[in-house]
Amino acid sequence: MHEGLSNRAHLQTYFLAARDLTLNLCQPLVYDDYLVQSASFVSPPKWHLGHTTWFFETFVLQPYCQGYESPNPKYRELFNSYYHSVDRPMSPAQRSLLTRPSLPEVLMYRDHVENALVEFLTHTVSAEALQWIELGIEHEEQHQELLLMDIKHIFHSCPLQPLYAHNLVPISSAHSLKLDFVEFAGGKQKIGYDGDLFSFDNERPAHFVDLRPFALANRLATNRDFLEFIDDGGYDDPDLWLSDGWEIKMRENWKAPLYWETGPDGPCSFTLRGPRRLVYDEPVCHLSYYEADAFARWAGARLPTESEWEAASATVLMDGSFLEAGSFHPSVPQDSHVPGAVSLSQMFGEVWQWTQSPYLSYPGYRRSAGALGEYNAKFMCNQFVLRGGSFGTPTTHIRPTYRNFYPPAARWQFAGLRLAKDIG
Repeated sequence: MHEGLSNRAHLQTYFLAARDLTLNLCQPLVYDDYLVQSASFVSPPKWHLGHTTWFFETFVLQPYCQGYESPNPKYRELFNSYYHSVDRPMSPAQRSLLTRPSLPEVLMYRDHVENALVEFLTHTVSAEALQWIELGIEHEEQHQELLLMDIKHIFHSCPLQPLYAHNLVPISSAHSLKLDFVEFAGGKQKIGYDGDLFSFDNERPAHFVDLRPFALANRLATNRDFLEFIDDGGYDDPDLWLSDGWEIKMRENWKAPLYWETGPDGPCSFTLRGPRRLVYDEPVCHLSYYEADAFARWAGARLPTESEWEAASATVLMDGSFLEAGSFHPSVPQDSHVPGAVSLSQMFGEVWQWTQSPYLSYPGYRRSAGALGEYNAKFMCNQFVLRGGSFGTPTTHIRPTYRNFYPPAARWQFAGLRLAKDIG
């Protein structure tokens, strides 16, 4: 648990701040935007508002708050994502059918649950309930990044391609930093979270791994780098692609990263700040694992393992500084370097970085019983791990041990890559 979160007043402040930020992220939306589901993997913003509320109601108020009553028992099914141990979830592909409850009703639902939880925290609360509240806050923060991902896909799917917001933190550019590789000796390395603050169960237990000598690129792959891959026929060469990736690429007619288009003045990209010219030195974003892997092979390199990435990230210091992020966007810590520190840039808070590691449990991991075990463990199959966080990742989730994961064909998340190589 976060330091001080055993203090109920502090936990209440943390809870309300997370809830406010979710609503602030929705401020640029108009009513109709809340209802749209532009793909089966996208959730309407209204559903996000309901689901993050459902989490606190289902896992905190109903089991621990005596006398609590839901405003609508059907919400237990409608806003359930994938917790089969709780109730039968509604099919994710059908979330756009939820014209009711209306947006005002969902906002009233949020108020109802927030007020009940704040009242609940004025009383003596068990340690188990406090842990569920903290997990609920972390869960809501995860959905804040998902909201940005889904809003971007929804807005891109609209023929007018509206602008979401002006004052988002831009992804930094590499400033034409020459691509180079930083070597690491490998050896016995400690991987996983081993501290007293919050971490997800998939970050534990900490354990040791033996790494062969390896090298990581000093920066992320850029749009310029990826254009060279495209111009060299990277999307047309089956030798560069994994078999499943090639089949999906052909079926979906991939020719560039998601949101890239050809404009009258050159390559363009749709962003949360609207369509704009491609910035060549920005990290390439919205890649599937298959595209990242093909690019790495074309470049004569490979993707790092998650253990390599984590071991290398321990050499990068975060100074606690923040970018100004406007009134509705989480800010992220930036890399900082001191004399003698290894010169890896853009390790944290730019774009998620694909690794070649399948998403599996760590040695000694024990899946929790019931719904808690469904949070992360049930996805430990057919997914790959990403590291480092993106510009949309909440600050509290930016840490070397955080493990994100997606299916290899997913492209709508803020994902890019960093190259790796073997040494010797």
